Amino acid sequence: MSSDESFAGDLFGEEEEEYQVPEPTCEVYTREKEHSEPKTLNIRLVGSHPLWAHHLWNASKIFASFFDKNPEICQNKTILELGAGGALPSLIAAANGASKVVITDYPDKELIENIQHNVDMNHLGENVNVQGYVWGTSTTELRKAIEPKTTYDVIILSDLVFNHSQHHAMLKTCRELLTPKTGRVYVFYTHHRPHLAHKDVEFFSIAQRPYDPNADPDDRESLGYGFEADHFLQEKMNVMFEEDPGDVQVRSTIHGWQLCLP
Repeated sequence: MSSDESFAGDLFGEEEEEYQVPEPTCEVYTREKEHSEPKTLNIRLVGSHPLWAHHLWNASKIFASFFDKNPEICQNKTILELGAGGALPSLIAAANGASKVVITDYPDKELIENIQHNVDMNHLGENVNVQGYVWGTSTTELRKAIEPKTTYDVIILSDLVFNHSQHHAMLKTCRELLTPKTGRVYVFYTHHRPHLAHKDVEFFSIAQRPYDPNADPDDRESLGYGFEADHFLQEKMNVMFEEDPGDVQVRSTIHGWQLCLP
């Protein structure tokens, strides 16, 4: 986990060497919310994957707790998750009464089938749609999934900002799909590599730059998306990768931001 070049943003499109794929694993997430239904969720994770979908990230557990403590965020709302992995936040959103949940990850057959398995296994599929999606590309199919609406009330980004090369792609999609004024993008993450924390938070600097619809998309030094941003949450959990270098306090802290369009 500690390698600077071992993250999803650096791996899109690369060929992998053949190796023996480990068997899938399963984690049971127990909800803190009293009288919740279902009380537990079974999250199957692919055995191994270059996009890191074989982990149930701490940020996703904090997302789940956050949605359970604030169910009104999800109730009767349209929800989109990017880079979902095991999709725990989306499943909790569905359990809390979202009108439609669209769960996406990179369009790899193994990833998408695993997400669908988790939806089906937890009996939460009534208002849930699972799609493959590449950040920054056409949003037509994502809009079709919530017709007659065309934008989302809530967009979930759970432990994705370490994909530094993909910041613009994620923000482009969020800008196109978020409902102005009332919609929120929730971005939860951990600085897994403390020496690169400054690059993680560049995501929010880019998000808050002024938006110009006529800007050159290749001019990344000035390209912005016009979001307002608020760093509203910090919580501690045990570090996921004890062998990794860097300050343990930094690596054990989960941050939560919200973005909105004025």
